[in-house]
Order: sequence, then structure tokens, then C-alpha cells
Amino acid sequence: MRFDAVAPADEAFRSAAHRRLDSLTKPLGALGRLETLAAQVCALHRTLEPVIVHPVAVVFAADHGVADRGVSAYPRAVTEQMVKNFLGGGAAISVLARLQGMELWIVDAGVDGDCGSHPRLIGAKIRRGTRDFVEQPAMTRLECEEALRWGVSIIDQVIPAGGNTVLLGEMGIGNTAAAALLMHGLTGFPLDECVGRGTGLDDEGLARKQAILAAAARRATPRDPIELLVEFGGYEIAMLVGAILSAAARRMLILVDGFTVTVAAALAARIDENILAYCVFGHCSAERAHGALLTDLKVQPLLDLGMRVGEGSGAAVALSVVRAALSLFTQMATFDGAGVSEKSA
Repeated sequence: MRFDAVAPADEAFRSAAHRRLDSLTKPLGALGRLETLAAQVCALHRTLEPVIVHPVAVVFAADHGVADRGVSAYPRAVTEQMVKNFLGGGAAISVLARLQGMELWIVDAGVDGDCGSHPRLIGAKIRRGTRDFVEQPAMTRLECEEALRWGVSIIDQVIPAGGNTVLLGEMGIGNTAAAALLMHGLTGFPLDECVGRGTGLDDEGLARKQAILAAAARRATPRDPIELLVEFGGYEIAMLVGAILSAAARRMLILVDGFTVTVAAALAARIDENILAYCVFGHCSAERAHGALLTDLKVQPLLDLGMRVGEGSGAAVALSVVRAALSLFTQMATFDGAGVSEKSA
């Protein structure tokens, strides 16, 4: 399956951004990582007047066959219930989307239930949940490719004219189990180091989850990103990969949420190495493998608040930091403009 090529970030704009940052009325480097962030956005949007335009949040939801084995503290019926909570405005991402003035779209990628109809619900159900990947591949190759295509087309569908920013989240009971196997296949890290407590498993639950995933890993050992998705992925994860590839090809800023979305970004980066230039990683979640994966990708999250809600909530909080960085970049006075001596700073 082919995707539109992703152009490299524009290093000329990044350099010009750093020159402007050095001319602002502050000590050199005094804004810390906000400076790096502002320069990154300038490089990917190819402008020295960066601004967030029509940000959109998209949450992809699907169920996982392996959830019936007890890899989560919650039953998979919660996925359908939470989709309805998103649409009803009561979930964390619903509150944060209102706070940030964002459109919020929910995608039924493969929920094992009827999510009904709603103006902000996109019906893209591939199947009512993946198969149990302990016994067989989670999806067929054709299903995987269909999910990837849906991810690409959804970006085209939901981004308004002139929109340049997308926040990506997920919902799916059992999807940290899938993400752990995907991380293991991508990085080669020991599987136990990729497995966390997800929705809040106790020690016994975590041991059970590790044993179940070890059995799945013995069944198949793929390394190719598409094969990994086929064997262990979720329909929401595959759609996230397609959405990331599509958004980057459109030169959009992509705000990545927690562990599962970061795994999707890592898969997308294996397909096109320029992907990570367009990604800002909103936070490091409390899922223990997330920090290790961010380090492996050689990226730094903006925040570390101990959050583990999912849904895109960490990315939505981090949007405020991005907006702050761009406001400082565009609105602070320069030494020359303010008549301030650079030596006094």
C-alpha cells in the first residue's frame, strides 16, 4: 500500500526561527524548550508567523479480541460506553476540546457495539473488534489496508480549509496490550519492559497480562510495521497510522497523545522517516513503557503530569503550551524594536 510522501521539515525556516528567538528581549535560550518547539512549528509550517489554525481533535475507538482474556481492568463493553460519553460531552477530551475551542470527532473504527448516530461520529467500523491475537492474527491484510485508508481519508474529511493542527487520541479496552506487542516488535525491547498496567491492573492482573502477551509473541515475531499491525494491532491503531501519515503529508502539526498513539507514530515513522518532524509529543503518560518508547524515538514530551486517561487528553492539555510558545515567538519585542541593550539582558 502506498502513501503520499512526507516532505522533510524546512531547515531554513528552523534556522531563521532560531535567529529571531535570539533577537528577542530575553537572555539567550531563556525560554528553554519553548524555543525549540516554536522553531519546530516554523520548520514544519514553513513560516516565521506561526499560528494554530482550526485545531481538530480526532479520537479513534475500537475493541480488541484479546480483552476477553482479562488484559484490562475493565470489560470491553466500556469502549462503546465511552464513545457515547465522548459524544455526550462528559469525557475528559470533551471538556478539554471545549476549553481549547477545538472540533472533536469520534471514529468508530471497530467498536463491538452500536454507537448510534451523531453529527460528530464517523462510522468506519471494519469489524466488531479484532480477533484474539493469542490464537491468530488480529486482522487480515485486507482489513489492515482498509483501516489505513480510512485513517488517511478521515483527515481529509475533518480538517477544515486552512486547518493546520490535529490532535490524535484513542479509546479501546485492551489496546495497551496491542501497543505493547507492537512496541516490542518495533524496538526489540524485552516484552516485559513494554507491558504496563493500562487501565490500572493490580500486580496479579499485570502478571496475567504479561503471560498472555508472551504467548502471543511466541505465535508470531513480525518486524515489518504492516505485518505487526496485522498480527497484533487494533483497527483504531491502524487508522491512527494512516491519519498520521496523511496529516504529515499535508504539512500539519500533529499533537500525539499517550502510549498507544505514540506507538502508532512509531509505526508511521517506519513507513516514512520524515514523520517525526511533524509530531509534537504532548506528554509522557503513566504507562511505564511510554517513556522508554519516547527515548527510543529520540523525542521529548512537553509534559509529564502522571496522566493516563487516553482519549487525546494529554495532547489537548499540551496544546496550551504550543500556543504559548508561538505567542512568545511572534509577539515578544526584539532588542532593536524595544530599544533594549542586549548586554543588559
